[in-house]
Amino acid sequence: MDSNLELCAVIADRIATNPHKRITFAEYMDLVLYHPEYGYYSTQAVNIGKQGDFFTSVHLGSDFGELLAEQFAQMWEILGQPVPFSLVEMGAGQGHLALDILKYVQQRYPDFFAALEYIIVEKSPALRQVQQERLQDFKLRWCSLEDIPNNSITGCFFSNELVDALPVHQFILEAGQLREIYVTTEEGRGASAVGGFPDLGRLAWQEAEGRRQRAGGRRNILDSEFLLSPTLPLPHSPSPPLSDSSPSPFVEVTGELSTPKLAEYFDLVGIQFTENVYPEGYRSEVNLAALNWLGVVADRLQRGYVLTVDYGYPASSYYNPRRSQGTLQCYWHHQRHHNPYINFGRQDITAHVDFTALERWGEGCGLNKVIFTRQELFLMMLGLGDRIASLSHTEKSISQMLRRRDALHQLVDPLGLGGFGVLLQSKGLRQTESSQPLKGFTMLEQESI
Repeated sequence: MDSNLELCAVIADRIATNPHKRITFAEYMDLVLYHPEYGYYSTQAVNIGKQGDFFTSVHLGSDFGELLAEQFAQMWEILGQPVPFSLVEMGAGQGHLALDILKYVQQRYPDFFAALEYIIVEKSPALRQVQQERLQDFKLRWCSLEDIPNNSITGCFFSNELVDALPVHQFILEAGQLREIYVTTEEGRGASAVGGFPDLGRLAWQEAEGRRQRAGGRRNILDSEFLLSPTLPLPHSPSPPLSDSSPSPFVEVTGELSTPKLAEYFDLVGIQFTENVYPEGYRSEVNLAALNWLGVVADRLQRGYVLTVDYGYPASSYYNPRRSQGTLQCYWHHQRHHNPYINFGRQDITAHVDFTALERWGEGCGLNKVIFTRQELFLMMLGLGDRIASLSHTEKSISQMLRRRDALHQLVDPLGLGGFGVLLQSKGLRQTESSQPLKGFTMLEQESI
């Protein structure tokens, strides 16, 4: 039987065994992405990169990892050269970033390399196998966050495009009230059904999509690219067909909130949907899994940093009244579309990151916000500009120089990867340590989130 039919059966069974004959969108998203046998990250591990469904900064060469290594080496110095200094990479993809970091540190910072403990937290068994094969020349440890004892890590937890792939709850405003969007089957469909997929006619994304395709990268839709026009229709991106060309077996219904944490979330980030500025039918997402994840990370960290690189917005922009259909997107063979109810287990599903929520929840968990900036500024401060300037002296041919220059420019393109958010938080630092400026954030202005 085709794997997507197997996954559909798993989802349908989960719905059938639920007392309300429905599951939250977060539970649905968790199944289609992370089911151990049929989920996207279990079966499509090879579909990451330029020839796959999406690619990230890591797939543009070793520069991203090497520049991160420069920052990690300075962190080690600031913390007094502890042994071990633990680097905990959460969601390591195919292991490219870990390899770039370890090779660079081994060559440039042998003392730091000797003190380094590299840990990978990876949920996908398929990706873990790819990582272990790629990193077989280095000594690493694979584990879950739960396997790490509380207050045991001195060093840095870091992630690159992890939080966007955590399962999100979806909600909709009906008669001025927050209602949650659930997934059910036709048998469970009732009067509370909503009309299929999001109607994105309010957002004119055509120009943004063209720029994203030119810029490359994964999900590079930035504030400046949301034209927020109520008059221009959205030209729908082509949606890949189901393997059996049949209609989706799942539909959406609305109901009461599944947990009070959803309403509490908006108190945390300072958003009031009771105001009349939000239109009827406004829908978006809430990433409670990100808060749970950050809380666990904060518990495991004794002294050091948490570095989060991802695409997203502050809450005031994320929940802008004119961004009325949220940020949920699907990726299949470098095509972006908005239908999460096809290609089960064969397409990536993501939502942008609410950095305000990460900052404020982190504060409640004992994490201090150090700074929030954009990837373009962060990498330039770490020396990417010098690398661009030296290309004519380091590359052997014009074609190699042009290819590498293009890759470096993509890393800092403000309409693409360069517009990603970079949030740095800390815990347990002494005053003398926290007062020392970090290379990647030197002379940068604090952005409000």
